[in-house]
Amino acid sequence: MKGFYQVTQVMKDQLLADVNVNTVTTGDITKIDLDKQSMFPLSHIIVNNVNNEDNILRFSMSILAMDVVDVSSEEVVDIFVGNNNEQDILNTQLAVLNKLVQVLRGGDLYNDLYQLDGNPNFEPFYDRFANEMAGWALSFEIIIPNDISIC
Repeated sequence: MKGFYQVTQVMKDQLLADVNVNTVTTGDITKIDLDKQSMFPLSHIIVNNVNNEDNILRFSMSILAMDVVDVSSEEVVDIFVGNNNEQDILNTQLAVLNKLVQVLRGGDLYNDLYQLDGNPNFEPFYDRFANEMAGWALSFEIIIPNDISIC
């Protein structure tokens, strides 16, 4: 049966295939030791809920894609960019999530019946956790066949 294990594993595998992801976690993000610098860039999978509809399961999910902001000690020359890598993080982590969406929309995952439904939402965040981080929160729904039989 395709279900929770398969969906989260497929998301994990797809994210780890990206050069801009070192670690993928799931569950309660407050229980993850975000102080370990070596685990970044990090993607975190959250299953918000699952709806059972006729022959499909609809997974409402969020994925956080983030990295640690590195602040330079050099004097700020460009006030638009500042003295950190925040814009670089936003650029690369948006690309990570955009690639995932495209694969769900019409790539290999779509062909394997892990299919995006509707339009995903990308929301940037800055300094959301204990250490200074930046990234994106992606909210989306995927549908998979419900292959449970009543027989």
